[in-house]
Amino acid sequence: MSIRVQCVIYDAIDPAAQARFWAEVLGWRITHEVEKESVLEPPLGSREDGIVPDILFVRVPADETKSRKNRVHMDLRPDDQQAELARVEKLGAKRASVGQDESVSWIVMEDPEGNEFCVLRAFTPEELATLS
Repeated sequence: MSIRVQCVIYDAIDPAAQARFWAEVLGWRITHEVEKESVLEPPLGSREDGIVPDILFVRVPADETKSRKNRVHMDLRPDDQQAELARVEKLGAKRASVGQDESVSWIVMEDPEGNEFCVLRAFTPEELATLS
C-alpha cells in the first residue's frame, strides 16, 4: 500500500494566530493563509520538507472553545529542554497539568488556544548514537 499522512489538522478560533505561534515554535513557514485556514510546512529544502506532514489550522466558531484534554498532541524533542521551555513561554505557551506526576521527564504545555503539547528531555549522547 502506498499512503502517507498529508497533514495534521487543528481546529482554531484564530487560525492565522495559531499558525504564527507554531511557525515560531517549530521554525516552519506559513505556506497558505486565507480567512478560514492557515498551513505550516517545514523549511523549504530541509530534510523534513515534503516528508513531514503539514499542519493545517482550520477556523471553528468562537463558541467552540476547547474544553477537554487533546486526544492527539505533539511531542517536541529539543536539544535543551529548559531553554526551549523558556522560549515557548515567551511566545505565549503556558505550563499545564493533565494528571502527570512529578516523576515524568517531559513538561506539558498549552499553546495560546489551550492545545496541549509536550516538551521532552533532550536525548543523551548514548541515545543519539543509536539514532545515527
